[in-house]
Amino acid sequence: MRQQAMATAQVYIRRFYSKVEIRRTNPYLVIATAVYLACKMEECPHHIRLVVSEGRALWPGNTPPSLTDDNADSAVCPDFFSSDTSKLGECEFFLISEMSSQMIVHQPYRTLSTLQVTLSLTQEETALAWSIINDHYMTDSPLLFAPHTIAIMAILLALVLRPTATGIQSASGSASTIASAAQGALSSASQLKAGGAENKGGGERSEVQRLSNWLSESNVDIEAIVDCTQEIISFYEFQEQYNEKLTREQINRFVKARGLDK
Repeated sequence: MRQQAMATAQVYIRRFYSKVEIRRTNPYLVIATAVYLACKMEECPHHIRLVVSEGRALWPGNTPPSLTDDNADSAVCPDFFSSDTSKLGECEFFLISEMSSQMIVHQPYRTLSTLQVTLSLTQEETALAWSIINDHYMTDSPLLFAPHTIAIMAILLALVLRPTATGIQSASGSASTIASAAQGALSSASQLKAGGAENKGGGERSEVQRLSNWLSESNVDIEAIVDCTQEIISFYEFQEQYNEKLTREQINRFVKARGLDK
């Protein structure tokens, strides 16, 4: 699958669950449907039978009932994921309806590619910014900020983090330090924008200073970049404490407490 299709699918899922309670749905069916629909929208379609077969291979076992089943407590589903392609087709219309048929999603990757040349980013910095954009799909940022704001946030953090062989994980233990450095760069840009050209220092400038000067000359909303930066840093702070095993156990208790595994 193309990465852009995966990014679009993640936005679909987040938009869908902003309107629909997750406990009313079969999340596995929603995930597969979002991927199937995103592939069609991004012009790299996969046959519905292939999507269903992949879903059954990934999620065998007992599951909550069908997405649209109102009698959830009494229904019985033998598998996490049904082999009936009509269920995925039905869920597809459900997703389209809840998203009000607004299926086109603009991604930050194009802005990043453009600014790579404008800001003279190295391949390592661009790769790190790309990975930060990948990470932002696990936050609410796609629903809160414009794609260009997210791209600039990713570039800012890439310059602050200074790419290494281990990538962004090398700085995962110092989220507060990252926040301070990023805030400093944005404050500098705000001061330059407010003070005008006389505040621009001569001589050689660092990459962060070059970004600050570029922001000061642009019409980009710096406050939005600040908020977007804080959103992704909060995610990294949370990720440091994330325990997948504990999360799975909590989900299992949630499912069993409502009899959704029967």
